[in-house]
This record gives sequence, C-alpha cells and structure tokens, in this order.
Amino acid sequence: MKFGLNIPLPLLHGGFQSPESVKVIAHALDKSRADIGHVTDHPAPDAHWLHNDPAGHDALDPFTELAFIAANSTRLRVQTSVLVLPYRNPFITAKAAATLHVLSGGRLVLGVGAGYQKGEFEAMGVPFRERGALTDEALEVISMAWAGGAVVKQGRYFDAKGNEPRPALPSPPPIWVGGGSDKAVERAARWGDGWMPFLTRPANDPEIDKSSVKTNAELADKIARLRELREQFGKSSDFEINVAPHWYPADRSRAEIDKYCEQINELKALGVTSLTAVIRQPNLEAYLDALAWYDEEIMARFD
Repeated sequence: MKFGLNIPLPLLHGGFQSPESVKVIAHALDKSRADIGHVTDHPAPDAHWLHNDPAGHDALDPFTELAFIAANSTRLRVQTSVLVLPYRNPFITAKAAATLHVLSGGRLVLGVGAGYQKGEFEAMGVPFRERGALTDEALEVISMAWAGGAVVKQGRYFDAKGNEPRPALPSPPPIWVGGGSDKAVERAARWGDGWMPFLTRPANDPEIDKSSVKTNAELADKIARLRELREQFGKSSDFEINVAPHWYPADRSRAEIDKYCEQINELKALGVTSLTAVIRQPNLEAYLDALAWYDEEIMARFD
C-alpha cells in the first residue's frame, strides 16, 4: 500500500502560506515514507462555502505550488487532487502539466475531475451543465497534445486546425480520474491510469453525494465494473486505485491505530493500491508532528 498525504491548505493564520513553511513541508514529506504530496484546486470558491461549510477550504494555484514543492524535494511525487478540467482550456492544462512533469524529473500525477461547485463554474464562465462533456473533451485533447505532432480537433469552445503543443512526452504523467459516479468509473477506464473515488458518508452537498462511494460493498462493485470496462477498451497497463477514506484515527492510542490499519487492509483486499490521507492540523508545528507520527505508526506498517 502506498500513501499520498496532503500539502496543508494555505490558511492565513496557520503558518502554511509562506515559502519557508512550504519548503519545510516539502522536506518533511520527502524524508517520510509518503509516495505523493497532493494539493487541491479552487481558483474562485464560493464565499459562503469557503467560510461556512465544514469542507470549505482555500487553495493556491496547483501547478505553481507543486512546482515549488518539486523544486524543494528529490523523490516525492506531486499530485493535483483534483484539478477541475472544465475550468481551463485543455491545451493550457496540457502545457502546464507537461512543463511541471519535465522540470520535476517525471514526478507529476495529474489527478483530474469534473468539478461540483456551481458558483465557481459561474465565476469561471463555464457552463455547469457541460462539465462532464468538457472533462471528456479535455482528457482526449491532453492525450493528443502529449503525444506530439499537430493536433486537429474542434471542441465546444476551441478549434485546433493543426496546432502543435510542446513539450511532447514519451513518458507522460499518469492521469488519475476522480469521482465515484458510474460516469467517473467509465471515464477512468477509458482515459485514465488510475481511479480516485471519494469514500464518504452521505453529504450535505447533493453533487458530492452523487459522486461518492459510501460502502466497501459499493466500492467492490465499482472496481469490478472498472476492470470489465478496461478489458472492453483493450487496456492492460498498470492501473492505480486510490481512495481518500472519510475516517482517520481519532487519537493516537494503540487500539485506534490497529482499527485504522485493519480498515486499510480491508481496502487493500478489495484492490485498492494507494491511500490518500488528509492530516488536518491548525498550524505548521502540529502538522509536522502529526506527519511524523503517521509515518512511524501507520505508513511504516505497510512499508
């Protein structure tokens, strides 16, 4: 089992939003057993959600932040979790991702999703109801752009008549598709190198509720369907199944650690290959302490 850990969100009063702090975090993750450090994507979140929803959070630009993380680490892979594809022209996304992948020495994992926050789509000037079609379109174009050569493709809001994006990538970054809906499963099987469902209890937001996986039985069914679809599409390459469970050790007791690791082993038995853990702490010192504890007590068991 591999582990991905969050790079803390840029809270103004948590000591996370400074170059010095991010360097310290990058070094700590790089020295830990973590395989990946990940960030999220919210260019213009709804203010009510940001300040009132328990899930509300800030985010730096993912490509800029991950470039900084990569420059201050040596082995840690860097991941968008997730980049909302419809927010950007797919050629811009392909260029930014390819640049980061090249300059990080091939350490990018491009985690993508269709998005769910209607107010943010409106701020971006992107039709919310078209997000699924725009996501599929972007996945196709990104693959074409990375392959090299001229791209001929007319999309909903662009028309490439023989444009040649660079750099071409002989070994492009893996694309992990987020979301737990049936459509997300199909999208991951068709275009992805990995699938990232959200394991959540019923949520207040109907869009999150529709796209989440709520039980291990449901997860097992979707993994089986994913494998069927990959076979239909003729895909036989390595494939990652990464989950971000809604649970986390309630305390640092041995009983809680054992319970948590038992749940990880249950996911592993279903076919999950990597786990995304979110360490939420109020400041930098608490985060570093929690990271060191998680490294020694949890990740070390699966090293």
